[in-house]
Amino acid sequence: MSEVTLRPAIPGEENSLSDLCLKSKAVWGYDADFLESVAPYLRVTTDAIREGRVSVAMSEDGEVLGVCQIEPGSDKGTLDLLFISPTAIGKGVGQLLFEHAKDLLRARGEKVMTILSDPYAETAYLHMGAKKVGSRPSEVFKGRELPWLEVEL
Repeated sequence: MSEVTLRPAIPGEENSLSDLCLKSKAVWGYDADFLESVAPYLRVTTDAIREGRVSVAMSEDGEVLGVCQIEPGSDKGTLDLLFISPTAIGKGVGQLLFEHAKDLLRARGEKVMTILSDPYAETAYLHMGAKKVGSRPSEVFKGRELPWLEVEL
């Protein structure tokens, strides 16, 4: 893979970045009904971009390879979104954005980064240093439990 750079998201990119989130989620084989149900939870927001909470991974030729969005808390911030373009999965872009999200939260004074993970992404997060601390019920699908992870910053 060519060199990857990170930059803040730019106002006006919300829809294209949100679309990338859905395309990335679809890699796990979720059907159209599932993706439509979770789409509101996978939105890159204008406020988050304006507040400097969204970062984009770019290839040398300008292709968007991934996106992350953080949500500061009080000691515990959240990795709200981390999605990689299907063409870039497994090439280190996720690790780069994960470390960047940790840096952003650390710079805001956070001590822990929390992650409400997709079950399929849990292994990747554990590999990058997250620890499973429990599970949380899905806000979308009754009876579905999602891994709750934390990373010390």
